[in-house]
Amino acid sequence: MIIGTCQVELFIADNRSLKGKRKVLKSIKDRVRSRFNVSIAEIGHQEEWQRATLGIACISNDVRLVDSILNKVVNLIETSSDATLMDYQIEILR
Repeated sequence: MIIGTCQVELFIADNRSLKGKRKVLKSIKDRVRSRFNVSIAEIGHQEEWQRATLGIACISNDVRLVDSILNKVVNLIETSSDATLMDYQIEILR
């Protein structure tokens, strides 16, 4: 079993409230979930209006598949106009 995790740091520039942040993150999470079979949740900076950390997890029996899926998720988030991707880290556990 191969487990892939990804931690994504986002900056939401035009946001002025936690409600606005939740709306942006919900949109991103729904897009990722609908396109890829991964788990995604907010895991950090939960009380800050303009920053967010998302955690993504993927399980498979193929390392290349896990790496490919997580990189595609990062690319999808990066192309989002709602938030700016500041940093990401992908880790694969065997």
